[in-house]
Amino acid sequence: MKFSGKNGLAMLLGLFVIAAPSYSFAQETWPSRPISLVIPYAAGGFADTRMRMLAKELADELKATVVVENRAGAGGVIGTSYIAKAKPDGYTIGSGNLAPLSVNPTLMPKNVTYDVKKDLAPVILIEESPLILNVNNNVSAKSVQELIALAKKEPGSLRFGSSGVGGAHHLSGELFASEAGVKMTHVPYKGGAPAAADLMAGHIDMMFEMGYAAMPAIDSKKVTPLAVTSAKRLALLPDVPTLAESGLDGFESYNWQGVIAPAGTPDEIIQKLNVAFNKILQKPEVIRAFDETGGQIGGGTPQDFAKFIESETQKWEKVIKDGNVTVN
Repeated sequence: MKFSGKNGLAMLLGLFVIAAPSYSFAQETWPSRPISLVIPYAAGGFADTRMRMLAKELADELKATVVVENRAGAGGVIGTSYIAKAKPDGYTIGSGNLAPLSVNPTLMPKNVTYDVKKDLAPVILIEESPLILNVNNNVSAKSVQELIALAKKEPGSLRFGSSGVGGAHHLSGELFASEAGVKMTHVPYKGGAPAAADLMAGHIDMMFEMGYAAMPAIDSKKVTPLAVTSAKRLALLPDVPTLAESGLDGFESYNWQGVIAPAGTPDEIIQKLNVAFNKILQKPEVIRAFDETGGQIGGGTPQDFAKFIESETQKWEKVIKDGNVTVN
């Protein structure tokens, strides 16, 4: 086709205008490059190893490269802040955990540089990990009610250990004290392992501990499990009652994690991620890995996870304020 003179130029410009939208509105197919999955904790811990397993599954599901980044510090705040400030294009997602999403905004508000509701987009709840209430073998109580009676007899005498202020170990103990109407003494450690070692040695009386960490000591009868914090009994400990069964109606406490993205991430990408993770969580090998550590499979919609985060925030805000829990 030939174009000449003013009419030809006008026709040429007209064709350019018609053709232009096909370029300006063209979008890449997501994902077309590596996805970064940020974990707000150090490598080697439980949150890290669990999410690394799922990152591999996600890479297979999306036929993409998924790169795991550890950005630890400040109780998960540093890594979570990094996720919140990342470009919302679907190429940065992360692990969303109990402490940085539902505890630290109340416990250490001056240190939290993000707004959970405004700066983050929930994708899916991955896992709820119940805790096991263990006592050392020198404690005379052999049931939760006997433990409560012991605590009431000598207020403040029972010492419960934790991995540090504001973690699931600690807050489960505070919730227990509140629900049981007892006073206990919190002994924070720099990590769960030294606290568990002191429990076995008899230096502290009790501890709420994650299943994967507690089972070796339980199996070797170095500690005595009295109850679990889940709504149902654990397959790992079918003879150990829940705290609700033990007289503390409605008691539930979990160390949980999910997947989050920066706010503004396109809905279609959030939905693709949600669908992919829901498929992953139904794989037999994934279910088996969760069962072996006492974890409970999550799943559901992004909206379900948003409601869960909100309910957990309200729950632990009350515990923190009622217990006058502070970070020194």
